[in-house]
Amino acid sequence: MEEIAKHGAIGFAAMKSNMDRKTARKYVAAGKLPSELRSPRDWRTREDPFAEHDAEIEALLLATPALDVLTVFEILCDKYPGHYELGQVRTLQRRVRSWRAAHGPEKEVVLAQQHRPGEAAQTDFTRTTELAITLAGQVFAHLLCVFALPFSNWRWATICLSESMAGLRKGVQRALFQLGRAPKYHQTDNSTAATHRIPRGSGVVVDGGKRPFNAEYLAMMRHFGMTPRTTEVGAKEQNGDVEAANGALKRRLEQALLKRGSRDFTCAAEWQTFIDQVVRDSNARRGPRVAADIEAMRVIAVSRLPEYVEQDVRVSDWSTIRVKYSAYSVPSRLIRESVQVHLYEDRLEVYFAGALQLACDRLPGRNQRRIDYRHVIWSLVRKPGGFARYVYREEMFPTIAFRRAYDSITTQHAGVRGDVEYLRILHLAASTMESDVEAAITLLLADRQSITSDKIKALVATEARVPIPEMPPLGPDLARYDALLTDVAV
Repeated sequence: MEEIAKHGAIGFAAMKSNMDRKTARKYVAAGKLPSELRSPRDWRTREDPFAEHDAEIEALLLATPALDVLTVFEILCDKYPGHYELGQVRTLQRRVRSWRAAHGPEKEVVLAQQHRPGEAAQTDFTRTTELAITLAGQVFAHLLCVFALPFSNWRWATICLSESMAGLRKGVQRALFQLGRAPKYHQTDNSTAATHRIPRGSGVVVDGGKRPFNAEYLAMMRHFGMTPRTTEVGAKEQNGDVEAANGALKRRLEQALLKRGSRDFTCAAEWQTFIDQVVRDSNARRGPRVAADIEAMRVIAVSRLPEYVEQDVRVSDWSTIRVKYSAYSVPSRLIRESVQVHLYEDRLEVYFAGALQLACDRLPGRNQRRIDYRHVIWSLVRKPGGFARYVYREEMFPTIAFRRAYDSITTQHAGVRGDVEYLRILHLAASTMESDVEAAITLLLADRQSITSDKIKALVATEARVPIPEMPPLGPDLARYDALLTDVAV
């Protein structure tokens, strides 16, 4: 119509509109747009197979409004065998939906709320599987703790390994100190990170079916001067702002990753820095609503909470400690001593008399074990007969090369003699460098030579005797300093 108004050439106007000339002529002759010529459809392409039993379907829905469409279809199939086919379910779904819209029960209305600046923050965890992030080539399974302000949609995201109190504390603290302010309320769902279940038969009555808050979570809320609140049970729409922020954040991260051209990062810290930059750029576009949020909130005047939980644990005679249902080995000199464990979300640190004794990654799940052969090898060498049925025997093979070495040794020397030979090699690895011992084992295996502790020791000693190049002593030329002073003066 615009092209016709310009020059009146119908052929040129049809070509510009990517339209057939005859179709364009029809619209010009009618003087109406295509949407204005469309007439409502008042016919059916085929007969309604459920028309004859319409009254029965309506009676079923009136008697039991909660009946599923598939259940109604199964009732009809049982009553009239061979009359209906599975491909007709979609037709019944349309009929039932239309009937419920015209005659069905009233539906619950979601009441849109007006958010006030700086009043509340919402926190939720979201999975990141679809982003397919890797660290140094290895898949990185993790969550994001997303903190959002409903009024301005300002948000912050923190990498977490689990939906736990430790993850929640880390995520909330990072967001609050990024803002420098704290809202009046902090809202979460009824997850176990902030709340706990009431055991049946405990006699505790909770209003509305809500679960009470954990003591750690309440302590964090008191520290930052926020009032905790949760959504109603099964009403996740009450946390809708942060739920929507989860999807928007992951879509923005996906686009940023496509722009970057790679999903691989050297470490979790690099990935967190990438997330921070993406979220910071997004928040910068929020405009004056963020300023209104910040102005209405209270300035944070407290320090950060420690992001770990302290536990006092006694070291067993096995030279192990149990933390959160998993076993960790510690230096054997600590046997029967009490140590202090700092349990972070992703790692743990073991202290004795204020000195750090062990730092390692935290094991996920339960009944896991992390046994370092260096902590027990001295006892195994003295008592080699216990190796065959040692509880942590499989942990005594630090790499596949050590396992292959043990298999090769036991083909020549069965029983305790083979165990002694292998334990001497493991002792050498603990005393020198594991990588050097592994390289020596790999060399002997490649040459198809028999493996003995003496051969490994000789090879490691040869590697250790690498000549160190001699360098002449450096004689400083003081005249150059005078030249520098001359240049400055000039």
